[in-house]
Amino acid sequence: MEVKIEASWKERLQAEFDKPYFEMLIHFVRNEYATRTIYPPGKLIFNAFDQCPFDRVKVVILGQDPYHEPGQAHGLCFSVNDGIPFPPSLQNIFKEISVDLGSPSPSSGNLLRWAAQGVLLLNATLTVCAHAAGSHQNKGWETFTDAVIHCLAEEKQHVVFILWGSYAQQKGAFIDASKHLVLKSPHPSPLSAHRGFFGNKHFSKANDYLVRTGQTPVNW
Repeated sequence: MEVKIEASWKERLQAEFDKPYFEMLIHFVRNEYATRTIYPPGKLIFNAFDQCPFDRVKVVILGQDPYHEPGQAHGLCFSVNDGIPFPPSLQNIFKEISVDLGSPSPSSGNLLRWAAQGVLLLNATLTVCAHAAGSHQNKGWETFTDAVIHCLAEEKQHVVFILWGSYAQQKGAFIDASKHLVLKSPHPSPLSAHRGFFGNKHFSKANDYLVRTGQTPVNW
């Protein structure tokens, strides 16, 4: 099956694209885009991969599904387009970065600047229907993104996996913590951020590990 995705990812994920579940998934997604308002725009479904080739991945942040209001989603978890107000979880992420690293809050919620440094911003589900959170769950995306995480965990070493909330932690439960750094805390959502997301120091911990393993730290 022909999927438009960055070449290094295409090479590693072609076996997934050829599986029956993925063909069914693509059929479902195409029909959804043809008949309803779906986010992100179709050309940005695989944007996280396109912006962060396999060989450059050193940090993975795992989200659940895309933002579902107009203009927000552009294919990277937690990230919004330039000029879009910060959603609550992203506000809390920036608050924690500010406290952890002593850096000022950015003016844009567009996290392409992280992707360019090797941060894969991966949602478990890559599409969503407008105004309907979770509407494309259990259609096959989770199987695909599980394969992505397996590929990274098995083929690479010294990747930082950042798992916020029980959903992400279950999805990353198989990652070998002796081979990678696995950081876990509650989700940055306003519902849970005060239960341990604030103060988790994941950004400094990630950078310390990257430096210890001979990699360049991320400018968060």
